[in-house]
Amino acid sequence: MRSSYSGRQGGQCVEWAPGHAATARVVPVRDSKDPHGPTLTFEPAAWNAFIASIKAGELRG
Repeated sequence: MRSSYSGRQGGQCVEWAPGHAATARVVPVRDSKDPHGPTLTFEPAAWNAFIASIKAGELRG
């Protein structure tokens, strides 16, 4: 799933695979502009905490 903030022109984008978390117990995340590049993996609880922090505005620069 690509970030809802990803435009058609690219930009700073990430993709994650929600279905993969159920089978492999990890959430893979990658740069959508480099689909064959490296992937980071997170435990589902850690990924959910990260997303909750973003939604709460706790990670703004």
